[in-house]
Amino acid sequence: MVPLSIVIITKNEAEAIGECIAAAKLITDDIIIIDNYSTDETSNIAITQGCRFYQCNWDGYGANKNKGIVLAKYNWILSLDADEIADLELILSLHSLKLDDPTVVYDVRFKSYFGKKLIRYGAWGRDHHIRLFNRTRVKWCSSNVHETLLLPEGTQMQRLDGYMHHYSVKDHRECYTKALFYARLSAEKYLNNGKKANIINLYLSPIFSFVKTYVLYGGFLDGREGLDIALITYKNKWLKYHYLLRLENGQKKKKYLRPELAVEY
Repeated sequence: MVPLSIVIITKNEAEAIGECIAAAKLITDDIIIIDNYSTDETSNIAITQGCRFYQCNWDGYGANKNKGIVLAKYNWILSLDADEIADLELILSLHSLKLDDPTVVYDVRFKSYFGKKLIRYGAWGRDHHIRLFNRTRVKWCSSNVHETLLLPEGTQMQRLDGYMHHYSVKDHRECYTKALFYARLSAEKYLNNGKKANIINLYLSPIFSFVKTYVLYGGFLDGREGLDIALITYKNKWLKYHYLLRLENGQKKKKYLRPELAVEY
C-alpha cells in the first residue's frame, strides 16, 4: 500500500461510491469518508468496505475536506470525490512514488463522462487538478464552492501518469441542476470577496465561455453532449453574475433602509 490517506466528502453517493472505494483500496489502507448526513446507503457501503466514516455538518467543500485531512493517518493526502475512479495506470503511478519531498504536489489528468459517454473535447476534455499533496504544507481554502489548494511559495508540481475517471452527471437534467446550484454558491463567494457585476461579466463573458468551450476547444466534436455542456456553461456563467447583481442590490437596499423600518425575519 502507498503511505497516503484518501479523503472523500459525501452526501447521498450510494450510486457511485462503491466503485470509487474499490479503486481506492488498491492504493491505500486509510480511506476517510466525511459525510454530510446522507440518507441513502452511503454509510453502509463505506463502513462495509472498511472506510473510516465520519458524519459532519456542512461548512463548505474546502472546510469539509480539511476535516478529513486532520483525521488522516498519513501526511500525504489524495483528495477524491465519490464519483471519481482511479484507473490502473494512475494506481501504478501512485505506487511508484517515493513521497519523500513535501514541497511537491501532484497533478492528475481527468477523463470526464456525460452519462456513459466520454467527453474528449471542450473544457471537460482538458480537465486536470492537483489532488495529491502533503498536509504539513498544503490545505484547502475554506471557500464554499470551487475550492482551491493553498500552495505555499516553493511548491513544485509534477504530473502523474494515468487518469481519474469522473462520472460527473447522468443526464442533461442533472447537469443543468448542478449549474444552477454552483451559480448561486459562486455568486455568494464573489460577493464575499468583493467582486462586482459589470457589463463584461454579465453579458460578454457568458458568450465568450460558450465560444471557447464549443468552438475553440472543439466541444462540437462531442456531438449533442458537447453542445449541452457548452450551453450549460453559458447558462452557469450568465446566472452567477446575475445572482451576484441581485445580491449587490439587496445589500444596497439594506444599507439605505431606515432602521425604524427594518424588520427581523
